[in-house]
Amino acid sequence: MKRIAVGYEYLCRIVMMIAVAHIAWLAHTLLGLVVYGLFPSTAALYGTYRSWLLDVEDRSWTVKRTWITFHRIWVEERNSANLFGWPQALIWVLLIWEYWLVQHNDMGVIGIGVSGALLVLNIFYGLFVLLSWAVRANFDEKPMWVVRTSLSMVVARPLCSLMVVCLFMLTLWAYYTWPGLAVAFGFAVPVFATMMAVYSWGRMPGMDVHVLEPKDAESSAEHSGKRTVSEAGQK
Repeated sequence: MKRIAVGYEYLCRIVMMIAVAHIAWLAHTLLGLVVYGLFPSTAALYGTYRSWLLDVEDRSWTVKRTWITFHRIWVEERNSANLFGWPQALIWVLLIWEYWLVQHNDMGVIGIGVSGALLVLNIFYGLFVLLSWAVRANFDEKPMWVVRTSLSMVVARPLCSLMVVCLFMLTLWAYYTWPGLAVAFGFAVPVFATMMAVYSWGRMPGMDVHVLEPKDAESSAEHSGKRTVSEAGQK
């Protein structure tokens, strides 16, 4: 009975952490007037979850710790995240526009094929975007390395990709069924689900966390901050 009570409390703390991360994402996005704050907030969201996942000694984070961690990463990412995120966004807008254009114009049989191809491409690109921020949060490498690694993950880690898609669809279904959840958790849940999928099935160096329960372990200070590929390979 005590174990159930402890597990329930721990689950509630996780929910609270995600809710606080969502509020921090909204607040910092507005702080950067959306245009300048959106992508740093997204990077901070991924980075906060990374820090939480790697904190093997104590994942029962307080509101203060979640907020401070988020804000620190947001400050560090203000320039680099925008340089990484805006090109992605422009490409996705183009892909969505092309899909909308094909859907609203009668192109016959060819149009059906093109529409299907664009749908698959949009799903693939969306999956790549979700994974790219997770990879970027873990490795201090150049953008092109992150892009190549993320693309290879989509193809070479089919189970991870499948889980990201399934969890994302499950989140959308839950938000549609209970709209209040979307208000309370917003973008924070899809990102959390992505990070969980990457850490469980991504099979990348330093990204292998299968146990969520807190456990006795050596200090997790060695996990703080991003690492290069060479540092990850030494683990």
